[in-house]
Amino acid sequence: MKILAICLALLFVTKTASVYDFKLKTIEGKDFSLAKFKGKKILVVNTASKCGFTPQYKELEQLAETYKDKLVVVGFPANNFGQQEPGSDADIHTFCTDLYKVTFPMSTKVSVKGDDIAPLFKYLTEAENPDFTGEIKWNFEKFLLDENGKLIHRFRSKVTPMDPAITSNL
Repeated sequence: MKILAICLALLFVTKTASVYDFKLKTIEGKDFSLAKFKGKKILVVNTASKCGFTPQYKELEQLAETYKDKLVVVGFPANNFGQQEPGSDADIHTFCTDLYKVTFPMSTKVSVKGDDIAPLFKYLTEAENPDFTGEIKWNFEKFLLDENGKLIHRFRSKVTPMDPAITSNL
């Protein structure tokens, strides 16, 4: 019995989660999964409406439009840094669509660090990649996933969406 328990524990520990396994909600409250984007690269971004990096929404939309055949941008509003995303999902949606004409998918507001971190962001901040792991430091950090949902690069907030560091990987 003890050997069976050890084997099951090892199986659980070695099973690699995928970004396609996480259950998510759109900013409109509908269920969605990143699995619907299999075959395309995905850029996951934690966003905020009242941040110095908020103008990156414009380039995120440009990136999404320019590379729409091979990339999907997905925004995840978060209020973890300086209370810079205080609004409701409806407020955030209105802000993004009215001011920045955002058409790429947006998630409901989530937590991207701390005790209440969303499971997707716990996974992304711990996933192996050639850049770095660990806690998100600020709004507009970016996670680039390949066509199979594997994290291939991570970028800090100062790397803008149209930066060659990102576009050269598309």
